[in-house]
Amino acid sequence: MARGYKISKVVKEVGSGLNDERPKLDSLLKDRSTRIIVIEHKNKLSRFGFNYIQTLLSMEGRKIEIVNESGEDKEDLMQDFVSIVTSFCARLYGLCGNRSRTEKLIRELQNEDK
Repeated sequence: MARGYKISKVVKEVGSGLNDERPKLDSLLKDRSTRIIVIEHKNKLSRFGFNYIQTLLSMEGRKIEIVNESGEDKEDLMQDFVSIVTSFCARLYGLCGNRSRTEKLIRELQNEDK
């Protein structure tokens, strides 16, 4: 027991706090029998939108407890920045690829009509 809590499950998942496709976290959030979620650092759960998650859980009588509430240091902020830029670049690259595939398909269809 820690802080008087009975630990019923330990969930470990390698993933960025920016990634919104984390199956273990998703499962944990959906499991209404989990009343208290204890996390080491707030930014490990979610870099952005933490308060929304906390609010939604509190509406169900559930809560998140943060063990280490230290402020973000410069290194964490820089890592966030790099992660955001990388994510946007990947999405932009993917969109460009989709656009070129769409344009190619349109050209092929136009050539078939001739």
